[in-house]
Amino acid sequence: MPTDTSIPTDTATPADTSTLTDTSADDRIHQNARQGQAPPTRRIDFGFGEVDLPRHFMGDDLVFSHVVAVLSCLFPEGEDFFVRSVRNYRDQIDDPLLARQVKGFIGQEAIHGREHRAFNEALGDLGYPVRFHDARVRLGLGIFSRVAPKSYQLALTAALEHYTATLAEVLLNSDTLQTGTEIEQVRELFLWHALEENEHKSVAFDVFQRVCGKERIRVNVMRFATVGFITALFAGTAASLALDPAARDLPRLRRSFARFRRNPLVSRQVRARIRDYNRPGFHPEDHDTNELLDTWRARLFGPEGELNHRLKGDRAA
Repeated sequence: MPTDTSIPTDTATPADTSTLTDTSADDRIHQNARQGQAPPTRRIDFGFGEVDLPRHFMGDDLVFSHVVAVLSCLFPEGEDFFVRSVRNYRDQIDDPLLARQVKGFIGQEAIHGREHRAFNEALGDLGYPVRFHDARVRLGLGIFSRVAPKSYQLALTAALEHYTATLAEVLLNSDTLQTGTEIEQVRELFLWHALEENEHKSVAFDVFQRVCGKERIRVNVMRFATVGFITALFAGTAASLALDPAARDLPRLRRSFARFRRNPLVSRQVRARIRDYNRPGFHPEDHDTNELLDTWRARLFGPEGELNHRLKGDRAA
């Protein structure tokens, strides 16, 4: 029986927004670019310096607040690494369509890092060990950058982009996650980030395929990425919880862990989608999210977009 890699949905958005396509690899490569669509750089500001965040900002849920905080702490240094690994090959990309996507990818990732740094500063003011997490990620990626060939660095970016795109798709399909916080700026930050992660989900992968394309490297680096990502997330969450006095309330902690086990982000379908990356001939566009993207672009940045007031300068839709 084939593995179910469809993302579960509990939202009003059409449920079948991620279908497995059977087009050829050449047809799938930078599909959006062929249509003249490069990821737009939206200059946005969520104003976290003025936000009054509660300590447990994810609906007063202890564990989920710490998980989200740790995820956010992984992003700034991670986004910087992604940009560097793709930029290493920018001069070797002679396809003007893919070059436009690379430019959009770099622009989007740079602003992701900036906005998550602002959010993380607010988390640090609440007592989250932001500097510890940031330094740990910087050290790990710094070592990898020094010892691994550039092709492996690019492969790591492509692998981790699969993680972020998959988790982003879950968020965009889940009312449970979208309403998991009462803090408007937190919700908006992650919805915007989720939209853009799916807009550029194929870019690093396509660059890797163009300049290297070795399946063995792609799959082995993904296995390494899985160990690193899960270790960083769980160890970081444990360290963060250990510093939170509220975690000493063991009944509350147990209830929170029980809820997290039912979280859509850790569902069986999500684990299957992550593993699908190791399938021979895999491409991110095998899972078509164009309908989902159209829905959320219109909702967030259309004529009456929910986030238009956050944009600075010219509006990008």
